[in-house]
Amino acid sequence: MDRSMREFSVITLEDEGGGYVAIVRELPRCHTQGDSLDEAIRNVRKQQSYTLKHSPRRKRRRLSEGEC
Repeated sequence: MDRSMREFSVITLEDEGGGYVAIVRELPRCHTQGDSLDEAIRNVRKQQSYTLKHSPRRKRRRLSEGEC
């Protein structure tokens, strides 16, 4: 499966202090917030992309392949 086409579940919660929290359970440390539900979803998509790009597993694989 093409990694760019992977699908993840996003959990959204209404924050007690206002706004929303968005969490991707399949990706450790992939969570964010927003003042509105739309903003939280936009932010979690950015965070998901960042998390996948900078994951330790990806870095280990590149180093084992001789890339720097």
